[in-house]
Amino acid sequence: MRLRLFQAAGMAEAMAAVRAELGPDAVILDSRRVKGGVEVTAALDRAAEPVVVVAPVAPPPPSPSLARHNLPAALAARLAAGPLAEGLAAALRFAPLPDGRARPLMLVGPPGAGKTLSCAKLATRLVLGGAAPLVASTDGLRAGATEQLAAFTRLLGLPLAVATEPEMLARTLARRAAGQPVLVDSAGCDPFDAVQAAWLRAMALAIGAEMVVVMPAGLDPAEAAETAAAFLALGARHLLPTRLDGARRLGGVLAAAAAGLALGEAGTGPGVADGLSSVDPAWLAQRLAGPFRMDSAA
Repeated sequence: MRLRLFQAAGMAEAMAAVRAELGPDAVILDSRRVKGGVEVTAALDRAAEPVVVVAPVAPPPPSPSLARHNLPAALAARLAAGPLAEGLAAALRFAPLPDGRARPLMLVGPPGAGKTLSCAKLATRLVLGGAAPLVASTDGLRAGATEQLAAFTRLLGLPLAVATEPEMLARTLARRAAGQPVLVDSAGCDPFDAVQAAWLRAMALAIGAEMVVVMPAGLDPAEAAETAAAFLALGARHLLPTRLDGARRLGGVLAAAAAGLALGEAGTGPGVADGLSSVDPAWLAQRLAGPFRMDSAA
C-alpha cells in the first residue's frame, strides 16, 4: 500500500494532487485543516502504474458559448480539444443515481442547497413506480426543518422519521422492510467545520449510507470545487446539482463534478413529479453549448 500525505492551500488543490500522484483509485484516509491550508492523507492499495510524460501542447481556446460558463482553466482546456460530449465523458464521471435499495441514500450538502426538495422528488418517483420508501430527516435544529418534507410525505401517504443522532437513525432504519428504499434528508453541513463534518460522517457510517452531494448551480467555480472535494473526502461519491432551470452559467456544476463526484441527475424544475432530469455527456453538452438568452435558463 502506498501511503502519502498531501498539503495544499485548499481541498480542491489537495484532491488534484492526490489524483495526479496516486490516480483515481486512491482512498482518502483523513483530512484536516492546518496552518496555511489543508492536509490530506491518501493511500493506494496497488503498485503504481508507469508514468508517461508527454510534452505539453497549447490547447485551443474554448468556444465563446463554453467560455461564458467560467469553467476552471484546466477543464476548459480539456473540453476545447475536441467534440464537447466526448470531452465531458473523458473529463468527468457519469453514473446513475442509486435508488436507496442496496444502501440508504443520504442527501448531503451546504444549507439551502435544495436537499429537502430533492428528497421529495426522489420519494415521489419511487411512489409513482410502486415503491414505498422509508423517508427520514436528521435536521432537528433548523426552525421548520421537517415541516416541508412532512408536507410532501403526507401527500405521498408516507410516514416521516426524524432522527438527530447516529444511534437513533440506525434504530429507525432497522425497522425497514427487506428491499425497501431509504431516503435520508440530512441537515445542512459546512464540510470545512470539523464538528459538522464529523457529525455528518458519523450519521452516514451508522447506516452505511451512500452520500449524494446536493449543490445549487450558479456557485463560484472555485468555491464549488473546494466544497465538492471536502464532501468527497467525507465519503460522498455522487453529485446532484439543483436549480439548473434558473442557472445560465454551469461552471460551478462542472467544477464540482471535476473534483471527483459522479453526475447522474440534476434538478431542473420545482415540480416534485417532473423536476429531475437524467444527466449524461450529450445532455450536458447541449446545455453548455446552448445560446445565452436573458429570458431563458440556457
